[in-house]
Amino acid sequence: MTPSDKPTTDQDAPDSQGAPQGQAAREVTEAALFQAFGGLRGMIETVLPGLLFVTIFTISKNLHISAIAALAVSLVLVAVRLIRRDTVKHAFSGVFGVAFGVVFAMMTGNAKDFYLPGMLYTLGLALAYLVTALAGVPLIGLILGPVFKENLSWRTRNPGRKKAYTKASYAWGFILLAKCAILFPMYWWADTAKFGWVLVALKIPPFLLAVYLTWVFLAKAPPPIDVFAETEAEEKAETARKAGAS
Repeated sequence: MTPSDKPTTDQDAPDSQGAPQGQAAREVTEAALFQAFGGLRGMIETVLPGLLFVTIFTISKNLHISAIAALAVSLVLVAVRLIRRDTVKHAFSGVFGVAFGVVFAMMTGNAKDFYLPGMLYTLGLALAYLVTALAGVPLIGLILGPVFKENLSWRTRNPGRKKAYTKASYAWGFILLAKCAILFPMYWWADTAKFGWVLVALKIPPFLLAVYLTWVFLAKAPPPIDVFAETEAEEKAETARKAGAS
């Protein structure tokens, strides 16, 4: 059988713009993940405050200056987003994380405690991903469902996507647990500067790995059910029915 004789699968069939449906689905998945996790800018906002803290502390050994600088840059990032009228959820989450870190460090006088709230959050998030996956309500599906305009339809109407979300949640959970397994022992025995640099170095690679695996699982899953479009269609049909009846 020559390539031209091979049957065309649904994913290889062209969409309304002439692109293969599989390619279109992958592009939609990429765009949704980019939106949900903040993209390059979100990563910069996640890394910059901690990087600034550890850099200043390594040079000056001054906890107060390092903490104030980290908090200040977080506030600047939020202000920039507000001025540009961009989504502020990623920047705001960074501010809260830095603020809690500053409070912890100031209360204990231990610079390493600047990172402790974020570490505890990471551990809690890892457990949340694993527990929700075990419970059949994977957290990554709850996060991405609204982004894909499918809400919770994947739970009962799209088992292929539920399976993909479950795999992705397990991936996030185990990757974050592995990160915690490195950081928590270092919190006890490493000096502040060394610990800070390792923590900053581990900010992005585990995140990118988890996002990549999520993309792999979802790219192979059935397309999402657009419940918003369904609702709109039902409303139009109801309006037309009422108009016809009158």
